[in-house]
Amino acid sequence: MTEYEAVIGLETHIQLNTNSKIFCSCKADSWDDPPNTNICPVCTGLPGVLPVLNRKVVEKAVLLAAAMHAEKIAPVSYMDRKNYFYPDLPKGYQISQYDRSVAKGGYLDVPMPDGEMRRVGIHKLHIEEDAGKTVRQRDCRWIDFNRCGVPLIEMVTEPDLRSADEAAQYLIRLRQLLRWIGVSEADMERGQLRCDGNVSIREKGTAVLNTKTEIKNVNSIENLRDAIAAEIERQIRTVEAGEEVKPWTLDWDDNTSTLRKMRSKETEADYRYFREPDLLPVVLDDSWREEILKDLPELPLERRQRFMDEYDLPQYDAEILTEDRSRSEYYEKTVEAFGGDPKAVSNWMMNDVLRMMREIGKGADELQLKPDFLASIIKAVVDKKITSNTGKKLLEKVEQSGRNPEEIIEEEGLAQVSDDSALRPVVETILAANPEQVDAYRNGKETLIGWFVGQVMRESRGKANPQLVKQILEEMLNSE
Repeated sequence: MTEYEAVIGLETHIQLNTNSKIFCSCKADSWDDPPNTNICPVCTGLPGVLPVLNRKVVEKAVLLAAAMHAEKIAPVSYMDRKNYFYPDLPKGYQISQYDRSVAKGGYLDVPMPDGEMRRVGIHKLHIEEDAGKTVRQRDCRWIDFNRCGVPLIEMVTEPDLRSADEAAQYLIRLRQLLRWIGVSEADMERGQLRCDGNVSIREKGTAVLNTKTEIKNVNSIENLRDAIAAEIERQIRTVEAGEEVKPWTLDWDDNTSTLRKMRSKETEADYRYFREPDLLPVVLDDSWREEILKDLPELPLERRQRFMDEYDLPQYDAEILTEDRSRSEYYEKTVEAFGGDPKAVSNWMMNDVLRMMREIGKGADELQLKPDFLASIIKAVVDKKITSNTGKKLLEKVEQSGRNPEEIIEEEGLAQVSDDSALRPVVETILAANPEQVDAYRNGKETLIGWFVGQVMRESRGKANPQLVKQILEEMLNSE
């Protein structure tokens, strides 16, 4: 049988997290606003109004272009009119960029589940305004213009992806990067990151680019994976039946997990681009460029590799700790304050702090458990001042109160008991109260030692030094 491979490119629309819209002073994030309440004459295209470009939009676009390793960030770029009619586009055109956009080229390296690194090229990256939103209810189409004029970056990849899983991984890494550099919240459910998939198939081993279809209205990474997988299967069935794949635009219905044809796909000629006459060129001089790029942080994959090299962390730990920028910075500050084994800090982060963060719904930068407080708790456990169990409980006490853990240890008497003379009477009491277990241990059931340790720890309310308790128990149990 003929083997096929998919050829996939993604078009992403990224809502920038500016305070105001791209060409007016209306609030940019209007997700929770009632329909048609966050609008003005500019963003609804009323006659006689003039757009004014939001400076922050350019700055965030340049920052993203640099993070995507753009081949060129243009010193001069232009805004253009993209003409098409749709009910939620009140001007009858969209202000976008065409042939002289803010950046050219670039790539994003995407680690795949099998360990391979896939480099996905960037064909196009440009600034544009968003259109409104059409809502279908009870056989009617309702138009909400709140989203008109919301600032977007449209980014189009090269056809470098080969499966639905690869496409999903690209989107996961892109979302991570957008949040990392602080240009977008990238919440797909709120429409802050939208993705269309361009899909075609070809015989494996060939380099031809066949007719592609475009999948629209995908609102989650899982839906993107499912929609692309379904379209690949549909195209294979079409070709195997001797039919021709048509260049359709397809709509993904996540309620029924099905694709349906929306319309024939437009071409660039359909949009009749020309320069936007109401806006000046965007001039990015050297000083402005330097001012923007000084805020470009170390990127996620670079930091992941550095954590592995500098702190000798396993890749798994480094991956989890660099999923989020604030988490990675929290880890580094804790390592610095602790001054000990970075892997010990990683263990506490991975096993206890992240669990607590999930339970209380906070990010690392929102915790009252500051990095130096966490470092203090880890140090107290390592120095055997408190037990590991006490340290874990102390995490939550510090998070709830925001108080220094050393104060809590002192006030609540949480310090570990490592005094032999203080622990021996407790051990004697436990042994005297459990003669059957003592006999079983002495008759060869040595695994009971853990049970005895647990009883002593419970009696001491977790304060006893478990290593010393075990030592005393073994001494007493092994002497008749």
